[in-house]
Amino acid sequence: MKNLLIKHNTDLSVKDYLDKIEKILNEKNVKIFARINHAEAAKDAGLLLQDEEVLIFGNPKVGTALMKENPFIGIELPLKILAWRDQNKTIVAYQDLDKLAEQFNLKTSIDTINLLKEFMKNLVFS
Repeated sequence: MKNLLIKHNTDLSVKDYLDKIEKILNEKNVKIFARINHAEAAKDAGLLLQDEEVLIFGNPKVGTALMKENPFIGIELPLKILAWRDQNKTIVAYQDLDKLAEQFNLKTSIDTINLLKEFMKNLVFS
C-alpha cells in the first residue's frame, strides 16, 4: 500500500484539515463531489471507528482528458484525499499519480499528470 499512496502527517484534526482543504478547493473553483465521514457512518451502524473522512473532488475538464486517453482510469476519478486520526496525529493520504499513470498506461497525458501531481502536493502539504 505504501507504494500506491503518498502520506502526510498533520497536527490538525481530521475535520479541521479537510475543512481547510475544502476552503482552498472552493477558492480555486475546484468541484467538490462529496465528503464522506466513515466514522459517522460506523457510529450510525453501532460501530466505533477513529475519525476518518474522504474528500472527493476534481476538475471535469482534466478528468475527461485522462479518460479520453484511457476510459478505465474513470474508476479512480475524481481525485480523493483520505484523512484519519491515529493516536495524536492526523494522517492524510492520496494516490501516487505516477503509479496511476503507469497502471493505466497513460502516455499522451503525462503533462496533465505532472500538473495534477504538483496541484496535489501543494494542496495536501499546504
